[in-house]
Amino acid sequence: MSSSKNHATLRYTSLRASIFLGCLLVTLLLGHFGIIPVVGATGMVFLVLLAGLVSAPISYVVLSRQRDEMSAQVVEKVAGMRAKAGQRVADQNAAEDEADDAARAVAQARAAAEAAAPQQS
Repeated sequence: MSSSKNHATLRYTSLRASIFLGCLLVTLLLGHFGIIPVVGATGMVFLVLLAGLVSAPISYVVLSRQRDEMSAQVVEKVAGMRAKAGQRVADQNAAEDEADDAARAVAQARAAAEAAAPQQS
C-alpha cells in the first residue's frame, strides 16, 4: 500500500472538517457584520446549519479524489478481512473433517473387531 493511501480516511475526514470550519467561520463573520441577520441562539444554530449545508457540496466536489482513495482503502481492508475469515473457516472445516474421518475409522475398526470376535469363539 502506498504511503499516500495509508491514512486516506484520516485525511478525508480532516479535510472535510476543515472545509466545514471554514464555512462556519465565513457564516459567523457574515452574521457578525449583519449581512446575514442573526437573532439569539436560534440564529447561531441557523448559521451552523447553513455552514453544514454549504460545506457538503463543496466537500463533494473538492474532495472526490480523497474520497476515492478512502473508498479503495476501505474495500482493500474489507477484502483482506473476508479472505482471512474464509481461510479460517476452511481451516476449521478441514480440522473437523479430519476428526470426523478419524472417528469413522475407529468406529469401523471396532465394528470389524466385534464382527470377527464371535466367529473365533
